[in-house]
Amino acid sequence: MTEHRTIADFMVTDVLTVPPGMEILHAVRLLLDRKLSGAPVVEEADELVGMLTKKDCFKAALNAAYYKEWSGTVDQYMTRAPETLDAGLDIVSAAERFLATPYRRFPVVEDGRLVGLLSRSDLLRAFVQLS
Repeated sequence: MTEHRTIADFMVTDVLTVPPGMEILHAVRLLLDRKLSGAPVVEEADELVGMLTKKDCFKAALNAAYYKEWSGTVDQYMTRAPETLDAGLDIVSAAERFLATPYRRFPVVEDGRLVGLLSRSDLLRAFVQLS
């Protein structure tokens, strides 16, 4: 039964995204204010171009510590070409991907466009609901 349910049924669709040209300090403040560990980086039409994580933001913070000012944009610090999951992927296959990688969440795409995020918690909740 669970192998036929897709991650589209369990992913979060109301996702904070940031554009690649946003000032990095603004992006860091958004992540901190919303208590997020990262955000997808999208261009127009929701085209996913990267992920900005707190780890990426530490690079900018260290630069700010060394040079006494925050500088740069999201695209200078983001992780490019992040691994993604397809919205039609079944939840068992998604669980296998989580086990095979260190990631806590994946961007979910459909036809190359960001449609949501799936976290370990979202997926575990799905298995519990379906049991």
